[in-house]
Amino acid sequence: MFSKSKINDPIDPSAPTPEKTPLAAPKPAPQAAAAPAAKAGPKPAPSIISSDLKITGNLETTGDMQIEGQIEGDIRSHLLTIGQNATVRGEIVADDVVVNGKVIGRIRGLKIRLASTARVEGDILHKNIAIESGAQFEGSVQRSDDPISQDAPVRKLAAPTYGAAAAADS
Repeated sequence: MFSKSKINDPIDPSAPTPEKTPLAAPKPAPQAAAAPAAKAGPKPAPSIISSDLKITGNLETTGDMQIEGQIEGDIRSHLLTIGQNATVRGEIVADDVVVNGKVIGRIRGLKIRLASTARVEGDILHKNIAIESGAQFEGSVQRSDDPISQDAPVRKLAAPTYGAAAAADS
């Protein structure tokens, strides 16, 4: 805490300066601790579509995407987050999908979460799904081991019968 500072002492011209002092070469890291080349760079930031932006067309990325605006087109992503005031009209295909806003179209994903503010009109094909209390969903839900593949069909179920038609069947 207390030390004699040399900040006010006159500079000795014969003393080595930090620029003239050679630096010791760093020791090489052991080979076992070296990271694989694929994980060398930092993870890129998610792509964000702001609330004042409307896009007509398809979006595709291998990274993460956050939608706060309006999209009319299909979306393919790794992690897709749809904001509370966002609207997507089209098919969504992603590893992880978090819906806080409105989606009109089919959703295919390994892990899908509909938050309490979600409004979804369309079929959902999933491996894991969570639907919070308060979420509004109209469509069919089907589990699949590989919902992301292009050939993943959505099974058509027979429409339920209500009212007089149901009474006639009894």
